[in-house]
Amino acid sequence: MKVAPLVVVLFRDTEDFASAILQALHPNSSSSFVRKEESFHHSLEPYGIKHLNASGSVSHFVDDHGAYKVSIVVVEHYEPPVLACALNEVLNKITADKSSLMPTLLVPFLVESSNVKGHIRSLGSDESKPLIFGMQIGQNTDIMQALINKTQEPPSSLHIQHEIFASFLHFVRVMQLPSFFLIGQTSQYLDNKSTEQHEIIHAIGEILASATGLQFSKDRVVWDPKKTSRESKEPWRALYG
Repeated sequence: MKVAPLVVVLFRDTEDFASAILQALHPNSSSSFVRKEESFHHSLEPYGIKHLNASGSVSHFVDDHGAYKVSIVVVEHYEPPVLACALNEVLNKITADKSSLMPTLLVPFLVESSNVKGHIRSLGSDESKPLIFGMQIGQNTDIMQALINKTQEPPSSLHIQHEIFASFLHFVRVMQLPSFFLIGQTSQYLDNKSTEQHEIIHAIGEILASATGLQFSKDRVVWDPKKTSRESKEPWRALYG
C-alpha cells in the first residue's frame, strides 16, 4: 500500500468519529494539494480467516509534482479476535515499501470518560479548551515536538480501556513505528444540547491540520452520535458491572 511520509489513521466505529474527521480535513486553499481516493481489501486468509478482508479507504493529498504528502487511512470496524489480525495486516501493508522512509503515524481517538481510568485533570491557563492527551511512540521529530506542545502528557496512572487503542498501541510498539496518539474523552451520556463532543473533535482536527498542512473546517463536521445508556447495552453485560 503506497502512503505518504505522514499518515493519519482512523477507525470506523458506531459513532463514526472517523467520518467526522475525514470530511472536515481538506487541502488548504493556498496549497497545491490534490485529493486522491482509493480503497483497499487485504486478505486475512494467512490468519485462517476466509470470510473477511482487512478493508478500508485511503485519501491521499498529492502536490503538483505528484509527491504524496499526507495519507488518511480509514480502517473498517472489526471485533476481536479479527481486530488484531486486521490491524496487523494494515500496518504490514503501510510499512511494506522498504525503499522509502518509515512513515509517521498520527492516530486520534475519542473515548468515553467511563473508559478512562486514573485521569486527573491538571488546572491549566485556559479551562475552556478541551483536554487532548498526546502520546509519542518512537523517535522525536519536528512534527512530534510540535504535537507535544499542543497536547498534554498523560499521567502515568492513566489507563484507557479501549480495544482498538490497546491493540494498535501494542502493534506500533512491537513494530517500532513512529507514532503519535491524540486522545480526547467525551461524556458517556449525551444530550442534544451538549457541544462537548463537537469541541473535542474540533480540537483534535485542528491539531491534525497543524501537523499535516491541511485545513480543518468546523462547518464540515458531521457528528450525531446516538444516545447511550446502561439500559441500552446487552443484558449480559450487567453481570460484569
